[in-house]
Amino acid sequence: MEPVFGGSSVLGCAAGVAAGVAAGGLLLAAYKLGLLYQLFHKTETQSPRHGGESVAEVLRAHGIKYVFTLVGGHISPILVACEKVGIRIVDTRHEATAVFAADAVARLSGTVGVAAVTAGPGLTNTVTAVKNAQMAESPLLLIGGAAGTLLQGRGALQDIDQMSLFKPLCKFCASIRTIREIVPTVRKALAVAQSGTPGPVFIEFPIDTLYPYHLVSKEFGVKNPPKGLMGKIVSWYLGNHLMNLFAGAWETRDVSPLPVDIPQATDDQVQRCIELVSRAKKPVILLGSQATLPPTPVDDIRKALEDLGIPCFLGGMSRGMLGKNSPIHIRQNRRDALKEADLVLLAGTVCDFRLSYGRVLNRRSKIIAVNRDKTQLLKNSDMFWKPTIAIQGDAGSLLVRLSKGLKGHRCPAEWPQGLKAGDDTKENKNRSKADEKTDHHLNPLKVLHCVDELMAEDSIIVADGGDFVGSAAYIMRPRGPMRWLDPGAFGTLGVGGGFALGAKLCRPDSEVSDVIRHYLKVLKRVRGEGLPGRARGRGQAERRHPTGSEGMRGGHGDAPQRPDREDQLQRGLHLRLELLLLFSLFLQLRLPPQRVSLLGFMKGFEPALFNPSPDQTSANPLCP
Repeated sequence: MEPVFGGSSVLGCAAGVAAGVAAGGLLLAAYKLGLLYQLFHKTETQSPRHGGESVAEVLRAHGIKYVFTLVGGHISPILVACEKVGIRIVDTRHEATAVFAADAVARLSGTVGVAAVTAGPGLTNTVTAVKNAQMAESPLLLIGGAAGTLLQGRGALQDIDQMSLFKPLCKFCASIRTIREIVPTVRKALAVAQSGTPGPVFIEFPIDTLYPYHLVSKEFGVKNPPKGLMGKIVSWYLGNHLMNLFAGAWETRDVSPLPVDIPQATDDQVQRCIELVSRAKKPVILLGSQATLPPTPVDDIRKALEDLGIPCFLGGMSRGMLGKNSPIHIRQNRRDALKEADLVLLAGTVCDFRLSYGRVLNRRSKIIAVNRDKTQLLKNSDMFWKPTIAIQGDAGSLLVRLSKGLKGHRCPAEWPQGLKAGDDTKENKNRSKADEKTDHHLNPLKVLHCVDELMAEDSIIVADGGDFVGSAAYIMRPRGPMRWLDPGAFGTLGVGGGFALGAKLCRPDSEVSDVIRHYLKVLKRVRGEGLPGRARGRGQAERRHPTGSEGMRGGHGDAPQRPDREDQLQRGLHLRLELLLLFSLFLQLRLPPQRVSLLGFMKGFEPALFNPSPDQTSANPLCP
């Protein structure tokens, strides 16, 4: 007999399903509106606290000492709160400079560099600097202001889709929607910036997440009595949004650093590397910037390299790793060495344009490649080269483990000695070129040799420029680890001022810096005022101060105008400061000699040049 289903049963089931769907929809709406959270978490409407305090608490707990900024109303509460907890606010005159300075701090301090800028154009001004940090693998937190949470996309002042702009540039992007999200979001961002392959992260702070309740409530206008049904609905929605914004805002939360995830080579991979290195007769190490990253101290890496005794070519931030005159540091004839080598260790070095995309590597060589980034690890390996061992891990840690595993083993002495002899021959050729007289222009190689000979032992070299900096990399010798700063693979021009500022602040005992408003000093090489090449036809008027430094408060400069006046060059170079010299290499080749500004050391920096007085002009004998 067939079963019979009553119509009432079907209707009952349908009604039950509909009720369940409706209840689920209501719960979801309540969750989205924050109604459920507000049931269990108090909104303190009388509290004077603001979201900037939460940001400052997390930054302090993570050891952040500096926040670089160009001040704007959107982010002012963050700056005020940071200053109150002892974090120094360093203001600049351009947002890109703030990010460049934070980048330098990240590289030199081993922490995360932090920059805070206002919404809209303030953020768009940082794009180049953030991209530079991404390609240089610098851990950096960019804090940006934004329009209020309810006004985004409605035509508010300086309101654009900032998240879409920065997602391709940053490892992590977040937009704060309630104050209670600030602490966990900032903690996560700081951990992500340092984990894996370091890089920039971005957090957007709508303006109503940063100011106190009493100010935000005034802007919401929820106290006005509503009229009509729609008015009541709008008033309720605004009031609920405001309450949810501040619900649970000041509850105690953990602000301590989250664990940082850094990939490491496995024991099996290390053992395979040990076997290859022990059998090699002509090994070479190519060290890149990534090898200087935490957690391995650079002094430990330096000792590991010296114990291995393998000839090293240093690039990027690793320049200076082996000091001024190490017997295993080879600077010249890299292409020839790679052709002869039977083993090449790419320690954080990438086979991009700097290695001719891998074409300079000998196909018969054993190649060990180690890099935190898998994409960079294998870049162009399908075309011009192939790694024998590819390790996604930390280069510095691997070198230390290799040194321990090869204890007592040394590279055959005749190999590094032969490379060093060729290195010395090339160095002497460069020196002879530096001694050549020129008819109309300064000899740039001579300038670089003079700077190298006279700079102090604890100098930090900030490289900013094109061909001139390329020459500097082969002539100037950083005296120790972490004493060379250049843009990195992106080759950005204009990093000098920000890098110099950040570098000084990482050396609190030194007398050098960039900005008089921050009571700092710097010895700075400044590029020519003239326009080289094709742009020369668009001539500029002569400036009364050839270096520009005299037009800045407390500044002084020398401008050697003829190649036969080396006494001026020597005099300028001897004006170095006591503990730390920061050289911003801005000089361009082949400039008109009357426009070349060689040296200007400043007690400070005031970017807007003012009209000099006659007394100031006459004070410098080099001024026309």
